[in-house]
Amino acid sequence: MTKSFSDSPDKARTIDRALKMMALYHFETCPYCHKVRHFLGQHALAIELRDTANDVTAKSELIAGGGRHRVPCLRIQKPDDTVEWLFESDDIIAYLKAWLSAH
Repeated sequence: MTKSFSDSPDKARTIDRALKMMALYHFETCPYCHKVRHFLGQHALAIELRDTANDVTAKSELIAGGGRHRVPCLRIQKPDDTVEWLFESDDIIAYLKAWLSAH
């Protein structure tokens, strides 16, 4: 479970489920991707990482869903099953900060 949210086991489970609905498309050597991964680590956010440089399926998913092969990109599946593709490291971090504040 996510370490940052240990005040309630039920809350932690809810947050873990929400994090499982996100995925970060990245390259290992991309400095902007590193910036986002560093933020995830600082906040113990267990978001799936999909390396588009080494995984052709991840690359295809990013192009099909996000419209281009550009990283970092955060895939966010909403509760209504719509999907948002968020590009730009600063925008991803701002989104996650707002998300953390709401949870």
